[in-house]
Amino acid sequence: QVQLVESGGGLAQPGGSLRLSCATSGFDFSYYSLSWARQAPGKEWEWIAGISYDGQDTYYEDTVKGRFTISRDDAKRMVYLQMDSLRPEDTARYYCTKVPPYGAFYEYDERGQGTQVIVSS
Repeated sequence: QVQLVESGGGLAQPGGSLRLSCATSGFDFSYYSLSWARQAPGKEWEWIAGISYDGQDTYYEDTVKGRFTISRDDAKRMVYLQMDSLRPEDTARYYCTKVPPYGAFYEYDERGQGTQVIVSS
């Protein structure tokens, strides 16, 4: 059974940082690309970052490029999202997603329950 469990969300001030983590199980981690997406209340699902199966390639949505960094640790089966220079508009629930084989980074076949991020002074 595939499981993706996010953690690390919380309250941050504008300009601050948070590091999200995603613990995974139930699939051959090293063969899959992974992504982070978010959804704010009343807004659409938004893909924000992806990392290839081998960690060699990373991709970002324009609004987070230069502020967020996605990474992975295959030995620990973990995916991370380092979020710096946070803005109030980054407030959302953040989800770790598993990209399907040959799928685009914004696609997913599994996702976690999410972790809430609130950016406010």
